[in-house]
Amino acid sequence: GYFYSRWTKCIHSSRDLSDMVYIDNYIFNKDVYIQFNSTVGEYVGYTKHGVYNAELQNNNTGQLQSERAQVERYCKYNAELYQAAIADKS
Repeated sequence: GYFYSRWTKCIHSSRDLSDMVYIDNYIFNKDVYIQFNSTVGEYVGYTKHGVYNAELQNNNTGQLQSERAQVERYCKYNAELYQAAIADKS
């Protein structure tokens, strides 16, 4: 059988969230074949199929803008909610 998954991750270490990084991985049979990393700002392919797909995604300006916006829209938004609910209550 085949195994496909996709996971997204938000990483930060500063309290003001200024170093927030958004990572979106596409995984096939436990190997990342394409990844969007907000510090790079575009998709990167790690296999022949991934390089092909990264090129397609990077040429799609709407998709690329949407991924770049995830740092603010998804990561920072949720991190602020978690920080207010957990860290600020100690």
